[in-house]
Amino acid sequence: MNECEKSCANCGRPNCSHLDGEWPDFCLTTNNPQEFFDEALDEYNNDPQTRAMFRAAAECEGLYYGSLTRVEEVALFAKKIGARKIGIATCMGLRNETQIFSKVLKAKGFESVCAVICKVGGIDKTSAGIPDEVKVHPGQHESACNPIVQAKILNAQKTDLNVIVGLCVGHDTLFIKHSDAPVTYLIVKDRVLAHNPAAALYQHNAYYHRIMEPGFPPERP
Repeated sequence: MNECEKSCANCGRPNCSHLDGEWPDFCLTTNNPQEFFDEALDEYNNDPQTRAMFRAAAECEGLYYGSLTRVEEVALFAKKIGARKIGIATCMGLRNETQIFSKVLKAKGFESVCAVICKVGGIDKTSAGIPDEVKVHPGQHESACNPIVQAKILNAQKTDLNVIVGLCVGHDTLFIKHSDAPVTYLIVKDRVLAHNPAAALYQHNAYYHRIMEPGFPPERP
């Protein structure tokens, strides 16, 4: 399958869930090499770290479906994979949430919790190649988010699992790229929608119809 002209985004009958229907012509199950699935099964079954995380995820879902909050699920997942040291890569704007989450983790018995805020180091954006005119407030010091250093500090702490709390789009990508430990999310940032990005999708034909229009909004509203 060389081009993904249609994908699961076009599927109206996900037969892959219960195998009680038919596969669409463009199905990614039937149009990709069987070796993809064989190799994945081999890793789920035989790679110790992958097996532990895969089973823990399945248990969190299957045993507690619809009954645990995300906070509880993250803590339970961490416990089930044997994590003792938890890292938190947090946004400056969600430091209060991070402080509460840290207390939750300590109450659950984790050995240590290390939270690193996004502005660690306090370097000005211009020193990292960001033009002054694209700052939130041009003409003054504005500390850059520093996801690589966040990852380096948590790597040095040898954390077993790192949790993202509201890092900016792109900064989260860089953090994940540089993190030695596995990464999961607690909060996905959306300043406009109180950190509920799915709301824009639910309202795509109403209040947020602009997301369906071609192009992007101006850089500064």
